[in-house]
Amino acid sequence: MGKAKLAVWKFASCDGCQLSILDCEDELLAIADAVEIANFTEMTRKVIDGPYDISLVEGSITTADDAQRIVEIRKNSAVIVAIGACATAGGIQALRNYADIDEYVSAVYAHPEYISTLATSRSISDFIKVDLELHGCPVNKEHLIELVAASLAGRKPRIPQYSVCEECKLRGNVCVVVAENMPCLGPVTSAGCGALCPAVKRGCYGCFGPMQKANTTSLAIRLKENGADEDKLHRMFKTFNATKFEKEFSS
Repeated sequence: MGKAKLAVWKFASCDGCQLSILDCEDELLAIADAVEIANFTEMTRKVIDGPYDISLVEGSITTADDAQRIVEIRKNSAVIVAIGACATAGGIQALRNYADIDEYVSAVYAHPEYISTLATSRSISDFIKVDLELHGCPVNKEHLIELVAASLAGRKPRIPQYSVCEECKLRGNVCVVVAENMPCLGPVTSAGCGALCPAVKRGCYGCFGPMQKANTTSLAIRLKENGADEDKLHRMFKTFNATKFEKEFSS
């Protein structure tokens, strides 16, 4: 049995999640005998034709060409994993979904007539069937390795399903919502960052997206009691994972 073909694809993104893959140097060596990098332009010019056993997709879909390309990748991939906030929720660029795209294009580009773009920035799963999603901005490299290893072994990856609050407790952090009256999305955000921001007395920004069964209504009530108005709450939820958090908050 030959090596599994692993491909990494980029759409609209900052490349941060791809850099997280490259940051897995030592860990990738452990599975090097089982994986062949077939397509990963951030790392190598070498391209091996599909079909692919595993495709990791970074970035959101923002153009008609992107929408066609992701369909072709789906046809040539046994397993597709959307990695990062852009691929799973549209990313920070999805903030344009709540505004006039023509106004944005005119403000940013000297010749907007040359720009061809969709009106919205959407997640990969809005266009194709995605087998797995890995959240984060950027993704957690340990989660990446676990996901690839699990896919190779044919088992379900062991990715934390609890919230950032549990990570705070594991680190011994004092809750910034309770002790400091700070706005914090930790109670409704998936674990993965190690409670990085609360550890330095900053509220969680929700980089890893909403956890399963996130109780955004209860958190919103508490944050309002702490002084946050409706506008502030909407701005909190409209960040890295705007489309997913806003859906949770509005439901």
